Amino acid sequence: MNILHIYKDYYPVLGGIENHVRLLAESQAAQGHAVTVLATNTGIRSTKETLNGVHVARVGRLVNVQSAPLSAALPSAVRRLSAGADIVHVHAPYPPGEAANLWFGRGHRTVITWHSDIVRQKTLLRVYAPTLRRVLQHADRILPTSEAYARTSPWLKPHLDKCTPVPLGVDTTRFTPAAILGPRAAELRAQFLFNAPVTPQATILLSVGRLRYYKGLDDLIRAMPDLPDTVAVIAGSGPMGDKWRALARLLHVADRIAFVGDVSDADLPSYYQAADIYVLPACARAEAFGIAVAEAMACGLPVVCTEVGTATSWVNQHNITGLVVPSRKPDLLVEAIRQLQSNLLTRRLMGNAARQRVLDEFTLDRMVQRVMEVYGEVMASPLNG
Repeated sequence: MNILHIYKDYYPVLGGIENHVRLLAESQAAQGHAVTVLATNTGIRSTKETLNGVHVARVGRLVNVQSAPLSAALPSAVRRLSAGADIVHVHAPYPPGEAANLWFGRGHRTVITWHSDIVRQKTLLRVYAPTLRRVLQHADRILPTSEAYARTSPWLKPHLDKCTPVPLGVDTTRFTPAAILGPRAAELRAQFLFNAPVTPQATILLSVGRLRYYKGLDDLIRAMPDLPDTVAVIAGSGPMGDKWRALARLLHVADRIAFVGDVSDADLPSYYQAADIYVLPACARAEAFGIAVAEAMACGLPVVCTEVGTATSWVNQHNITGLVVPSRKPDLLVEAIRQLQSNLLTRRLMGNAARQRVLDEFTLDRMVQRVMEVYGEVMASPLNG
């Protein structure tokens, strides 16, 4: 099968959707399919290369408009690369890519993975809404990452008949609990505890992802004054980084919060294994699934997350794999973290349940299988008029 994926960024750019596209594309290539990823470059030049069996075409980037990179070469690249494609798989939200495929795409079938609604860019959405409606009408199948998100999305509700939820998947051979800490995880744990004014028995909280507003990490920072003998490790980079560092200094907790920047794929499992509790205090629907939550669960970590009406509270099941609290309530975040801090047995039981939930629902193999089944169904169905 000839498959073309379209999204704004691709590895080595790091991020939840970027990692998903890479895992899916590489898995499909390993199955013998011809797989191409079309993305934008970080500079103005267009490039081509092959990475782990995936043909990667990056078109030169001119400017970013509300997190959406624009490229003058994108329409012609879509037209050229989609010719002969059995499946054009668009990853949304990325308005330029969605629109380019609608207007210039020549693939046999179009599948859209709906990672999230457009939430914050309201001005852009007003302008883009008519095109987005046509994009969804044109799609042969839409893959929300959870049934909960499909049912609560105003954009997907009119198209539930062609929505097939496909949860994201993680590589459970890489993300795995450590009965005994490996040297890198032990080194990280010692480093975080040594560099903070805490005891060797302190709790290490971890959050991984792009530092964007919807992660709600300002609430975790506001919770830290009430969580003594606790270290928070925040992995990732993004536009909120400087503001959140300033907040940590203002609240006099900067010495117990480690902003470690982007973490390499090779190092990421060790960060999860070095931590005690994973925390995702999301505050908006832009946090639709929380792939890092599933990675943490695969490593046997209990999770504290917030209820934002998306899949985060479905992936992490309250009182089973962790705890779920209302968003924008730092005091309730404190209570949940304290509850897990005070009971090691509960943490271990929830961590074990978390690992099992990932094995049951969110493995990479299961996700790839579900996607390929959808491809087969749409290829066998009549053309979308």
